[in-house]
Amino acid sequence: MSSGGSDLDKAIAQLRACRPIPENQVREVCYKARELLIEEGNVVTVDAPVTICGDIHGQFHDLMELFRVGGDVPDTNYLFMGDFVDRGFYSLESFLLLLCLKVRYPDRITLIRGNHESRQITTVYGFYDECLRKYGSANVWRHCCEVFDYLALGALVIGASTTLTPTDGPPAPTNTTQLAPLDSEIEIETLNAANEIMYRYARDSSQASNSQQPSTQSPSASSPTIPTPSNIGPAGTSATSSSSGSPGTPGGAILCVHGGLSPLIDTIDKIRLLDRKQEVPHEGAMCDLLWSDPDEIDGWGLSPRGAGFLFGADIVKCFNYKNDLSLIARAHQLVMEGFKEMFESSIVTVWSAPNYCYRCGNVAAILELEEDGSNAGFVRRSNGERGAGAGGWILGSNVGPNTSNRHSSPGAGNGNGNGNANRLGALTDSVPQRRRDGPGRRYRVFEAAPQDSRGMPAKKPVADYFL
Repeated sequence: MSSGGSDLDKAIAQLRACRPIPENQVREVCYKARELLIEEGNVVTVDAPVTICGDIHGQFHDLMELFRVGGDVPDTNYLFMGDFVDRGFYSLESFLLLLCLKVRYPDRITLIRGNHESRQITTVYGFYDECLRKYGSANVWRHCCEVFDYLALGALVIGASTTLTPTDGPPAPTNTTQLAPLDSEIEIETLNAANEIMYRYARDSSQASNSQQPSTQSPSASSPTIPTPSNIGPAGTSATSSSSGSPGTPGGAILCVHGGLSPLIDTIDKIRLLDRKQEVPHEGAMCDLLWSDPDEIDGWGLSPRGAGFLFGADIVKCFNYKNDLSLIARAHQLVMEGFKEMFESSIVTVWSAPNYCYRCGNVAAILELEEDGSNAGFVRRSNGERGAGAGGWILGSNVGPNTSNRHSSPGAGNGNGNGNANRLGALTDSVPQRRRDGPGRRYRVFEAAPQDSRGMPAKKPVADYFL
């Protein structure tokens, strides 16, 4: 099957009609996908503009609705943050369509791994049984699981604009708030599936100016003077002004992972050094990236999921500061409104499976980031390359809350976790942080596809709890 040929296009057309492709084609697509994915690092660099999507969970018709609302591939550049399978009725068609699109348009769609892209999880939550039912054997499941092992663990979006071009559309009938004027610097815009404006917020101009300019006041405890480096390295490399890096972008980079952070990972370079080509472990850094959740706590906490950790605002803001990030985007948790920003907009959860499990009644969302045009000359880095220069100043993110109790929080679990939390704590305690302007964010909120567009199977899946 030629990756750019008619066979692949026919397979895509067949999958778009929600019809499985033959087993021999699945094997060939999975082989070609592995050839592509093995060349990607653990953290894939993605240029804005890009549309970021959360969990899909085999809800094929809602994936088609997502493409209708956000634009089709290759017209729109997509980044999917994992959990393509399980729970829904059409995990095969959903994942194979995304995989075929990846093979056909490798530079227009990025797929990273979720906690459900795992042999153990898929044997419990539906994907394995679906493969047996539709193909009569577990061969297709095995082919897909081999692809799971090659999916990246995260993505780094660069070149995103700090402001949005406002949408020229009517306000939504449900909108009762005053929309920010079109000539202001738009930070957040929320649209419904009909392209009607639900909300539009301007950036706080005083805050924005403070975050972009060094303080001219005399040093004091309340207003520390922060030196501004003339050059900084690419976000996530730990490179600073001492390393003569390339000029930084005004808004910082956006890290995308499925779950969250790990007490074993304090820099993005450490994610790049992991061995990802394996089944998801039960513990450790790779497990944490796919399983952890943010929560209203200080420091680290034990996760009720039994894998990964809970982490608080101090952990997020410190990680963003150290890695020159303006935002962390993640999925993994059901959000009834489709998206949820936390910790002064330093992290956002995006959920893209409406009416989850065909019964939860939630809406879904996707996140659009525009380009600022200043990422020319960025040098892409292959997996394993290390950033130079660990000392000096890095442009930071939001000022964290009082974190004096951070080190005594439960859930660090071992000496490595506590030691890392102490290092992060020392960073926040000793370095005066400055707020990093977040990217301009456009959320498109949509509901489940109409019932008459589905060929709904009679048997509904059992959903005892949500992973």
